[in-house]
Amino acid sequence: MTVQVQDVPEAKRYEARIEGEPGVAGFADYLRTEELIAFLHTEVSPDHEGSGVGSALARTALDEARSAKLRVLPTCPFFAGWIARHPEYQDLLYQSRSRVSD
Repeated sequence: MTVQVQDVPEAKRYEARIEGEPGVAGFADYLRTEELIAFLHTEVSPDHEGSGVGSALARTALDEARSAKLRVLPTCPFFAGWIARHPEYQDLLYQSRSRVSD
């Protein structure tokens, strides 16, 4: 099974498709600024859960964020958990620069 992932900027999401199958197997919604990409929601179709679609989405999206020099804010629990299990991507995490305290 070959998973193909591509950014669909007009939909503000990455989409995963399985070669030879119709439709979208999964997607990851995001918001992007010049400095940051926030991953908001990830969904994989029930037929493809556990088959690597979510990992393909995360890996492709994070590799592209690295190439674009974007910081990553994983508000989506899937992306947050995936990054926690893959330390090679933890350097991408957004760190607040605010010095304000209560």
